[in-house]
Amino acid sequence: MTTLLVVHHTPSPATAELLAEVTAGAADPEITGVETVTRAALAATASDLLAADAVLLGTPANIGYMSGALKHFLDQVYYVCGEDTRGLPYGLWVHGGSDTSGATRSVRTIAEGMGWSAAAAPVEVVGAPDAAARAACRELGAVLAATIMPGD
Repeated sequence: MTTLLVVHHTPSPATAELLAEVTAGAADPEITGVETVTRAALAATASDLLAADAVLLGTPANIGYMSGALKHFLDQVYYVCGEDTRGLPYGLWVHGGSDTSGATRSVRTIAEGMGWSAAAAPVEVVGAPDAAARAACRELGAVLAATIMPGD
């Protein structure tokens, strides 16, 4: 059994909706042998990250940056887990009212600094999530889970 850690900050209905899609994608019946562990960014720990085979991050875009909660999580794990998580596959979804580029860039910078490997392109959603945004988040969850699915 492998573990996909989903660390999120979902203060709005839109971000919660995207979280639901990500976790549904990770739970696709075609994907076996992967446990999904979901933690709010302020509750996630270094131990959670060290036990994970991949990490999926979710955040709103707040004034051009990731949420303070996700930044807090990344600050907590950066030096503690840095060497032990090099090469860790990761994914990202970001929701914003008008622009997500700064939030995406800030998370990518830290993930690259930790030596993580992007398993998929970030999903950036502006405005109310539509069917395409929900599908993209579902696919993101599935891709991350499939990336770490145990072989036969």
